[in-house]
Amino acid sequence: MIRILIVDDDKRIRESLSSLLQEEGYSTISCSNGEQSLKVVNDERIDIVLLDVILPGIDGLEILKKLKKIDSQIKVLMISGQADFETAVEATKRGAFNFFEKPLNPDKILLALKNLTNQISMERKLSDFEDHTVIEDEIVGKSPKIKNLITKIIKTAPSDGRVLIYGENGTGKELVAKALHQQSSRRNGPFVSLNCAAFPKELIESELFGYQKGAFTGAVKNKPGKFEIADEGTLFLDEIGDMSLDIQAKLLRVLEENEAVRLGSNRTYKFNVRVISATNKNLEDLIRKGDFREDLYYRLNVIPITVPPLRERNDDISLLADYFLKQICASTGRRVLKWEKEALGLLKLYHWPGNVRELKNFIERLVILSDENKITEKQVKDNFPVKIDTASKQRSSVDFKEKSLKDLLKEYERDILLEGYKYTKGNVSKLSRLLDVDRANLHRKLKKYKIK
Repeated sequence: MIRILIVDDDKRIRESLSSLLQEEGYSTISCSNGEQSLKVVNDERIDIVLLDVILPGIDGLEILKKLKKIDSQIKVLMISGQADFETAVEATKRGAFNFFEKPLNPDKILLALKNLTNQISMERKLSDFEDHTVIEDEIVGKSPKIKNLITKIIKTAPSDGRVLIYGENGTGKELVAKALHQQSSRRNGPFVSLNCAAFPKELIESELFGYQKGAFTGAVKNKPGKFEIADEGTLFLDEIGDMSLDIQAKLLRVLEENEAVRLGSNRTYKFNVRVISATNKNLEDLIRKGDFREDLYYRLNVIPITVPPLRERNDDISLLADYFLKQICASTGRRVLKWEKEALGLLKLYHWPGNVRELKNFIERLVILSDENKITEKQVKDNFPVKIDTASKQRSSVDFKEKSLKDLLKEYERDILLEGYKYTKGNVSKLSRLLDVDRANLHRKLKKYKIK
């Protein structure tokens, strides 16, 4: 929602403009002098300012100059009952978008605001593109599990219900979140992503809610939070299970009230955001251990969606491999390679513990190292994370009668890690990159299975 600040010492003008703009769907704030307007813009997000030239104290032209220093992107429309050509020219030089004489013509004001709103929308889309917050992509697959996933996305996307996406690392949880956004009525708004595990406890709050200049050491300018940036769009909170309990409490309050406060500020800002969360953890187990708030869980888990691991949709591997091969060749400027039939078949022998992400990384490695116009069986064998005969054995020699699925999966994981450890000659960093597994998590698994 576009937020407009009205600055005029005439109460009747402030009230009439506020009423007109709110009827058109804008959010408005009013103040009677320039000093107040500077404080408002410094404390919260304002998109457009309607600024009177003649004000008590500091005049409008000087306020315009100060506003642009606080926020160079802010759009300012000047209004005056004593307009002259020189004042209008000076206002334009200082960054004003337009100049209106009193008494104000409502139609002209609304037309100017409509044009500015379109400009702001385009600027936000460009910013999203530059920050890589919006990426067009596809969910590839024809297996029953993927068809069920796509059906659920199509049914869920049009609502504003909060979604909690479950899935292992590398399954494509963010891809599902983007698909939900792109199929929703918010598709023209921003898609903003925050990985809750990527920031230390001390920084996650400022990333979520923003901060004011001087709020802490290093805060040299105002910074909007993810909720502000995602206004009218979608906020994706990845790895929500890694969020600390105190931040969980603050997030719960923000979700209940649909408003937040920047660090270092005492003013609230409202937002209109659809929240989609994701986790690779069992949140119910975390609740029982006291590591996740049950009330927050119920706030987030309105519509649960589970993304299947690659091992449960083995028939999609050929489709994914072909899709990634074309995509990677295009992005690297290479002539499109082809698969040898035998090479493609080998990919189905492996368990792919890193899921779709590991498969994509493996294919990228093949493309980079390939000197031919096709991916051969030998290339796949030479670069496979484990020995092919070991992978094949893992696929075929399963004793269904004596062990549970959980025990079989543990054995499967241990064999892969053991072969990978041998393949990398004990280089855990290299193995972490090959399997696309967090290094600390990999160390724990190697210790658990007594491999290291």
